Amino acid sequence: MVYSLFDLNEHIRRVLALNFQQAVWIAAEIAQAGQSRGHFYLDLVQKGEGDDILAQGQAVLWANDLRRLRNTIGSELDMVLREGLEVKLQVRVDFHERYGLKLIVTDLEPAYTFGQIELRRRQTVQTLRELGLLERNRALQLPSVLQRIAVVSSEDAAGFQDFREHLANNSFGYRFGCRLFASAVQGKNAETELREALEQVALLRDAFDCAVIVRGGGARLDLAAFDGLEVCQTVAQMPLPVFTGIGHDVDETVLDLVAHASLKTPTAVADFLLQHNLFFENEVLRMAENIRVLSDYRLKINQMDVERFETALQWSSRERLRAAVRRLDVLEESIPGLAVQLLRRQSRQLDQAEAFCLALHPENVLRRGYSLTMKNGKAVTSATEVEAGDLLETRLRKGTIRSKVT
Repeated sequence: MVYSLFDLNEHIRRVLALNFQQAVWIAAEIAQAGQSRGHFYLDLVQKGEGDDILAQGQAVLWANDLRRLRNTIGSELDMVLREGLEVKLQVRVDFHERYGLKLIVTDLEPAYTFGQIELRRRQTVQTLRELGLLERNRALQLPSVLQRIAVVSSEDAAGFQDFREHLANNSFGYRFGCRLFASAVQGKNAETELREALEQVALLRDAFDCAVIVRGGGARLDLAAFDGLEVCQTVAQMPLPVFTGIGHDVDETVLDLVAHASLKTPTAVADFLLQHNLFFENEVLRMAENIRVLSDYRLKINQMDVERFETALQWSSRERLRAAVRRLDVLEESIPGLAVQLLRRQSRQLDQAEAFCLALHPENVLRRGYSLTMKNGKAVTSATEVEAGDLLETRLRKGTIRSKVT
């Protein structure tokens, strides 16, 4: 027997209508979501290991039901109906011979989605703790001055504009160099783009003092990208200190836990950088004041030493002058006696010299029996000094003898 396609689809519709007379609750992930003519269309998937898709289906939230749920659930409805989130939906199974299977959404439970996010968050924290990465970035030592800033944010994010203006208009006159590494900060691509931007910053580590991740305010589920395991691992292993200011006063993301410091808003991050640099400036001023005080103290000590040396020198010179005067007085008193003694000693030496000269005088020598032979008025002391025929004169104690050499 051969069935027509219509007969087969009609049979399937009847079977499904018979077995699914009441609405059922299902859990799935929203792969795609969009609105058209007031209706909300969803592509639902169920994933297995390695993100393999095990099941797939289409669902629709009609405009009437959409308005009803907005009135009962409020703003959390729009927060939950986003791509990439796990949802718990109450659906009616509908099958049409022409349009096929479609799930008609009649209700949803936001608490389930929030619970799945919290479960994912806890699993991420536990994995990071087991890998020893929770405190790794916080252990990095901050530079004395944080001035070269790598900013990871969306170029159009209000938080980035607030951060940049707050730094530029600071009252201390500090200057900062901020370079933007553009990335989505919410949505299904946020985690991937955040990781890629941070990897670019890591490659340029020597050009920056720190990295900053900022965004403006938003819904609570917008923080899902900051709980992803891969982006948190990337931040934990960054070679630079990372600061976060993602615009939430109450909620804390896993990214906040692994960052070096977590501030509530982008302007709070800017204030942190200003306070850090102000502390350094105050330390420099304090050290300068200490140097001034120490130099003044050393100068006073040296002045006292100079004055002490000057006084000691004055007393020493006076004492030496007095000693010299006393020595002069002693010399003055002793000079006459010394002069007499010197004259007496010199007189005795003259007498001795005179006696010696008299003893050696030729007359005295002749008196002792010696004679003196002279040639041409000069004394002859050797026979070689005379020749035959020379006339000599010999002087005796009494008389003179003249002779001729033969």
